[in-house]
Amino acid sequence: MSEGRNIGSILCPNCGKLISATTTECMHCGSKNPNLWGFSEILRKYFGGQISLVPIIATTCIALYVFSLLLAPKAIFQTQGFLGFLSPSTNSLVSLGMTGAYPISRGHWWTLITAIYLHGSILHIIFNTLWIRQLGPTVEEFFGTSRSFLIFTISGALGFVFSTFAGNYFTIGASGSIFGLLGALVYYGRKRGGSFGTAIYKQTGQWAIVLFIFGFLFPGIDNFAHAGGFVGGYLSASLLGFIEMKKETRTHQLLALAAIGITVLAFLLVILN
Repeated sequence: MSEGRNIGSILCPNCGKLISATTTECMHCGSKNPNLWGFSEILRKYFGGQISLVPIIATTCIALYVFSLLLAPKAIFQTQGFLGFLSPSTNSLVSLGMTGAYPISRGHWWTLITAIYLHGSILHIIFNTLWIRQLGPTVEEFFGTSRSFLIFTISGALGFVFSTFAGNYFTIGASGSIFGLLGALVYYGRKRGGSFGTAIYKQTGQWAIVLFIFGFLFPGIDNFAHAGGFVGGYLSASLLGFIEMKKETRTHQLLALAAIGITVLAFLLVILN
């Protein structure tokens, strides 16, 4: 006797409604190949809100900071003032993908991505990690995991583009991406409106202004990256939309997957070059 086999069901990544796992077209929205050759569940798990990328991003930044110190341990004990305490050597950071006018002039475009995850001192990594953990979950709540990672990546890269055109020889750090998250939240609050939206707009706008001012008070802070990151975050948010405007779609998930692929490729190019 033959036995019936349960083929199961999945949620359409485009419209979010229940469909057969083997269907070639969603009966609700008409989306083609909603199963994505078996990858639909993987995308839904990692980019559908089940898993936050914030701890992964923060851990990556911390791990690369520690690794950059280990590449040149003697540099750790070369005091560079309070703000430069426990700083990796320049050579270590260059070897891991520091960006700026010099690397870009040599054609190392991938450093626009890798430099997001590098940091120049213990205060630098602590400050940026705290802000990532402060803003990241809120952005994920309003925009979803996929769009949040796209905003983080695009704004960080655009911040470094601004910095490079400004002539900064070398630059690193996730602060451009952090300003991108602020820009996205400012856009969200302004677009959503109402008492809640207005509160978000005012709070994140105040944070952005304070951090911009902070950047002018201390040496070595890349304000061009901050400005470019904020612009990148605001524009990315306006193009991608937030959950209340449009649910996360398969396109968002695939774009986020592509962004992760580009990030991995960028670090591979660092190793090869």
